[in-house]
Amino acid sequence: MLCACSREQQLHFEEAPQSPESLATRDFSVSGLSSRTGGTKFDDHQVDDIESTLRETLSLNYEEARALLGRLEYQRGNFDAALQVFQGIDIRGLKPRMIKAISERSRPRKARSKGGKLLVNVMSMHSVSLLLEAILLKSKSLEELGHVQDAAIECKSILDIVESALPHGMSQTVTDDCKLKEIFHKALELHPELWKQAGHLDEAVSAYRRALIKPWNLNPKMCAKFQKDLAVVLLYGSEEVTLPPHLQQLQNQSSPKTNIEEAILLLLILMKKVLFQEISWDPEIMNHLTFALSLSGQFELLGNHVEQLLPGIYTRAERWYLLALCYSAAGVNFAERATQLASDQGKHFRGLSSHLLGVSYGNYARSVTYDSERLKLQKEALDALKNAAALEKDDPEVIYSLGLELAIQRELDAARECAVKYLELMGGISVKGWKLLALVVSSVQDHEGAELVVDLAITNTGIDDQLELLIMKAQLQIRQEQPKNAIETYRSLLTVIKAQEDDHTERANSKVKTHGSLEVEAWTNLASIYSKARLHKDSTSCLDIAKSIGYFSPKTWNAKGISLQAQSLDKEALAAFLTSLSIGPDYVPSMVTTGVALRKIGGKSLPIARSFLTNALKMEPTNHDAWLNLGFISKAEGSLREAADCFQEACELNESSPIMDFR
Repeated sequence: MLCACSREQQLHFEEAPQSPESLATRDFSVSGLSSRTGGTKFDDHQVDDIESTLRETLSLNYEEARALLGRLEYQRGNFDAALQVFQGIDIRGLKPRMIKAISERSRPRKARSKGGKLLVNVMSMHSVSLLLEAILLKSKSLEELGHVQDAAIECKSILDIVESALPHGMSQTVTDDCKLKEIFHKALELHPELWKQAGHLDEAVSAYRRALIKPWNLNPKMCAKFQKDLAVVLLYGSEEVTLPPHLQQLQNQSSPKTNIEEAILLLLILMKKVLFQEISWDPEIMNHLTFALSLSGQFELLGNHVEQLLPGIYTRAERWYLLALCYSAAGVNFAERATQLASDQGKHFRGLSSHLLGVSYGNYARSVTYDSERLKLQKEALDALKNAAALEKDDPEVIYSLGLELAIQRELDAARECAVKYLELMGGISVKGWKLLALVVSSVQDHEGAELVVDLAITNTGIDDQLELLIMKAQLQIRQEQPKNAIETYRSLLTVIKAQEDDHTERANSKVKTHGSLEVEAWTNLASIYSKARLHKDSTSCLDIAKSIGYFSPKTWNAKGISLQAQSLDKEALAAFLTSLSIGPDYVPSMVTTGVALRKIGGKSLPIARSFLTNALKMEPTNHDAWLNLGFISKAEGSLREAADCFQEACELNESSPIMDFR
């Protein structure tokens, strides 16, 4: 149906029709006639007198005189008077003559010249255009007076006349200055809008399809508008609109069967036009396509279109976030299908599919921003993983995934049991198992016990796996207010990394790249220790080394801001925090520190500070520092009850906060 719009017809007009506007300028007395009416409603005698004067002055027939007079009254805003004049035109009686005139005068010249016949008693094109304009203005007058459905019916008569005369569409040889083309395009645009105003969405859909089914010589912008508007009505309309019988005959297996399928097809066509720069970028197209594909579960297709968008349409952060959502949803969709297919299979396949579904739900839950949706996904993740663990009791990866999800949702006792069981199944040689156990123990604020777990892990793992464990050990020592021990631990870590740098083998070089982030973390954490001890020179030295390793690391710039803040250089600190966010817009620690810095400035900066902290909580709802500072802002703004809720949330989260994120 939609592809028919691309067919071209080899038609052109015999003559460029004269615009009826010229008729209005042939005598200066026309405007005087209109002004004498005063905008009042005419009686039949007055109308006849004015018609007679116009006909004598401009040599117009009865219908043309009324059409011109009605246009003048419409332009003055006298819609009642215009409607009264237009109703005196017998369009039904003139319709055959108008159809014949358009058809005859639109045929190729050569085809007519061979017959040698002249067009006798055929209306001129400017007369046809004047009458079509009268119908259009009559429709608009009815719209202005609130008779929307009657206006739509009146507008439809223009389409019927032109389509009857040009059953194969309008040739592209028709120039843009042709009044017939202009009026017809205006009618095509107005017709569906009137049906939408009248509440008849099925008629609006039919009107849009009618505008797109044949080549009406539409410019790309207007064609794209019709396609987008039709997609919107199909997507958000309340009823399924089937194709008319004559179009159903053209359907095949690849044709859209539902409103959503047709809307997706239209939006994909529009996206293709955007990519080829046939039309300008319209964010509404992508928004509607996102909704349509999400509604139909086609998340991978949506991700493909996000990837195809030209650079600059979205920021890098927005693009990656959208892709993360798309592919997370696609992972969930795949897992759900796998679970359905495995329902009739053996116990092992059901366990595997439930495990995949639970992990997918968990990952997806951490990418959404609404609390209600996150809680729902977390519950579904936990239910699926518990089901998987019941089916696969001795599968260590299932046990680990369940323990991790329990820890994230702060069910710490059950998480500890899972971590211990996982280590037993793995023979105590898994670094991620030891890390999970240590983090769970640290979450109950038993930092000494967590350090013992880390020490035990170090003795059971190789040198390459000890680096992350040493980072954890140092963090635990900081929490226990043992800065000297933490410094020694970081020195041990950096010594190991330095030894690997001195090893010039290819294998070692790949490991150095892998551990670069750990080295940055070590130096920035050392800078934090020195900063708290007011050893600002040592802190700066550590940060310089960190910047030389990871200049474009948001963690480095955030640590720089904290160091500057400790020196009471608040403006410089805020600049460093903002630099960190410019590198990593979703880096939660920098969101929090920026919010804290703005909170301390106070005044007009408080709403901005609240925005940063709120965004941080959307990304990481368990960040107790964000809740605490949000409470301070609410208190400063006089919202004491809200402040109390924030403080309570911060206190509860702090009591179950691990030394670092579980993931």
